[in-house]
Amino acid sequence: MSDMTPFIQSAAPEIVRVTIVQGEAKASSDPRVEMSTILGSCVATCLFDPVSRVGGMNHFLLAEPPKHVRHQEFDSDYGLFLMELLINEMLGMGAIKSRLRARLYGGANLNPDLSPIGTANAAFARQFLERERIPCVFEDLEGTQARRIQFRPASGQVRARLVPSDVAPTEKPLGRPQSALGTVELF
Repeated sequence: MSDMTPFIQSAAPEIVRVTIVQGEAKASSDPRVEMSTILGSCVATCLFDPVSRVGGMNHFLLAEPPKHVRHQEFDSDYGLFLMELLINEMLGMGAIKSRLRARLYGGANLNPDLSPIGTANAAFARQFLERERIPCVFEDLEGTQARRIQFRPASGQVRARLVPSDVAPTEKPLGRPQSALGTVELF
C-alpha cells in the first residue's frame, strides 16, 4: 500500500536525515529535516500542523503498559507515553492540537506463530487519535510486511514503502531482555 501524498524532490538546501528508532518521538519545523524509520509490528504516528508547519514522528513497540504498571514506570516503548510526548513537543514548537492531522503506519504481524501485537498496536493508535479528536487522514496499518517510512515534518509529506519479507529483519532483537508480556518481534 502506498501513501498518495506527493513526495516532491525540491531544490531546497541539503536534506537533514533523522532516524527515529523504537522508543523515540521527535518534532521539527525545519524544512530540511526528513525523518525515517522501519516498522514491523511497531507503529509510527506522523503528526502535522499545516498552519504552524510543525510535524513529528514517533515509533512505539507496545500500545499500553499492563494495568499493574504504575504511571511513573512507563517507558518509551509504550505508545501511550510516546503519543503524549510527541504532541507535547509539537505544542511547545507552536502547533495547535485542534489543527493536528495524523498518518499511521506499521502494525504488521510478521510472524504468524506469535501473538498479533501489530494488530493491537494499530488498534491502540486509532483509538488514541479518536479519543484525542485528532483526525487520521491516512493509515497504512497491519498486514504481514514491514514498512519503511520517510516523513518531512515541516510539509507533512510522507513516503511509505513495503519492505520485502526476505529483507525485513524478523528475529533480531535489539538486545532487550525478554519481557513478562510474552514474545514480541523487535525492530
